[in-house]
Amino acid sequence: MENHPLFLRAIPAGKPYKLLTTHTPDFLQLRGSNGLWKKTKNMGEGVIVGILDTGITPGHPSFDDKGMRPPPAKWKGHCDFNASVCNNKLIGAKSFLKAGADELKHLPPFDVETHGTHTAGTAVGASVKNVNILGIGLGEASGVAPRAHLAVYRVCSEEGCQTPDIIKGIEEAVNDGCDVISLSLGPDSGEPFYLEPVALGGFYATLKGVFVSAAAGNNGPNVSSVSNDAPWILTVAASSTDRQIRSTVKLGSGLLLNGESMYQPKNWTSKMLPLVYLAGKGAPVNADKCLDGTLDSKVVKGKIVLCDRGVNTRVEKGLNVHKAGGAGMILANDKPNAYSTDADRHFLPASHISYVDGLKIKDYIHSTKNPTATVLFKGVGYHTPFNPSIASFSSRGPSLASPLILKPDIAGPGVSIVAAVPTVSVGNKAQIFDFMSGTSMATPHLSGIAALIKKAHPNWSPAAIKSAMMTTTDATDINGKPILDQVGNIPADVFAMGAGQVNPYKALEPGLVYDLTPDEYIRYLCGLDYIDEDVNAIIHPAPKVQCAKVKVISQEQLNYPSIVVPIPKRGTKTIYRTVTNVGEANDSYKAVISVPKGVSMKVVPSTLKFKSLNEKKSFKIVFKGSGKGHGTGELKWVSSKHVVRSPVLISH
Repeated sequence: MENHPLFLRAIPAGKPYKLLTTHTPDFLQLRGSNGLWKKTKNMGEGVIVGILDTGITPGHPSFDDKGMRPPPAKWKGHCDFNASVCNNKLIGAKSFLKAGADELKHLPPFDVETHGTHTAGTAVGASVKNVNILGIGLGEASGVAPRAHLAVYRVCSEEGCQTPDIIKGIEEAVNDGCDVISLSLGPDSGEPFYLEPVALGGFYATLKGVFVSAAAGNNGPNVSSVSNDAPWILTVAASSTDRQIRSTVKLGSGLLLNGESMYQPKNWTSKMLPLVYLAGKGAPVNADKCLDGTLDSKVVKGKIVLCDRGVNTRVEKGLNVHKAGGAGMILANDKPNAYSTDADRHFLPASHISYVDGLKIKDYIHSTKNPTATVLFKGVGYHTPFNPSIASFSSRGPSLASPLILKPDIAGPGVSIVAAVPTVSVGNKAQIFDFMSGTSMATPHLSGIAALIKKAHPNWSPAAIKSAMMTTTDATDINGKPILDQVGNIPADVFAMGAGQVNPYKALEPGLVYDLTPDEYIRYLCGLDYIDEDVNAIIHPAPKVQCAKVKVISQEQLNYPSIVVPIPKRGTKTIYRTVTNVGEANDSYKAVISVPKGVSMKVVPSTLKFKSLNEKKSFKIVFKGSGKGHGTGELKWVSSKHVVRSPVLISH
């Protein structure tokens, strides 16, 4: 096949890619009289967002088109449902399941997995009032860009997401006329870009001016677990919001420990009950994790059972306790997940608590002859402290494919996110909204924000949109404290949160952007020491290149909004960057720097004076190390109106 004129590259299908699985419009300051939507009169009108996922649930109220205009004239897509199902909101729906089992190849783009409907609703869902789950009122649900158009490409089934289907789906979304593409799926980390379908398809999208955001992955807190790490893709980490569905554990000692649970039965009496933890000598193997078949009903019947996280799912643990006759469950985190709790739909009264609080309960059990406990249900709580924080499951950098490009890029809400789902039966009630957590949920938030920026600045490149979001992030939580990592409740580093937590308001008017052209990406790719065949596989359909004739740049010299500096133990390193003025025509910016001890940093020039919009200014940063200095600093370009912030990672 290599001799065929249309042949580019053969990529092994490999194992299927995984799906990386509402209060956020308020948390992101979009809704309300002072919110971005009203103040800027921007809800993503006329922008087309393509979702590559498990399909869609047509007819769901989140995809109602009331008040929506027809799609723009550039739209070339179609709807594989009948004509009455698609509308001015859901303007396209296609299915690409050609690489899987034969029975999947002709399935329509209906969502039977819930994942695709949820991600679509999060990005562009219409406003739906009076949403409740299991009787708990959650107010008004809305996507981030509720007036944007939606195009859906089913590339995933219950078997996963196949490489050829992902590439074809991205190509189709670009050719149909999508402005933004959102991918809540991903491979394992470490694949070179020329073998990775999201990187390949994402570069094609970038060539055509289409913005691509993708999930960082749910393999945290493992180091270098981040996926979808090509620099032309926005790689999204997951953070918490300040809403909790509170479920508090009360011990016989009087100690109260806050946790979470979506299931909050009204007929629960909160009576103190015997508390058991099946671990140690004489206990069945894995009974501490409440695996199926490990719980003796004679031991747990009528009692509160403490279960450790791990092996089986959180909800399965509660089901096993319920089947054994237990009255309730306390789910204690393992050490890697530390402070990351979820509001799950449990089968019985339950509370999901932190690792540290789990240790407190175990100490109480071991020191008390007849330990008791109950669960107090407190409904929805807002403005909880230490939020946002980075979820323990969110994949971490550094990138294996390109270590000197800081990944992930940015963090967005991805914990206990409420959005549309196909109708599910919960007890005796049908639910059309549900909670999900994952970088899958964070990614469509950023895709929706990209749609808002595209609406405000239709001529901006994907790199400019990405820079606008990254350089305006918040590094502090709602109380002005450093954003924490839920693993250890310590300040999150750049490998957990990237540049920081997205701030849509600031991203709409960033002042300066670090822009990039396809030619600059090609110089970067040649600098990775890829052979010509590999580079040309990535950049197709751009003209083929010979890297020997290209002025290559090293990774750290790519005009990226974040900066990684490899400094010799005793030496200097100079980094070059160029910014474009997208703020005020006549403006001046001053460099403000911070660096770790043992490192000096000098910006030349230290002041940038602009006389017109879209004017470009270049500068250099000279770093000098003493042999001991490493860690994180930052560069801020500060004007009277804007702060353009880049994290700076010093490494040896």
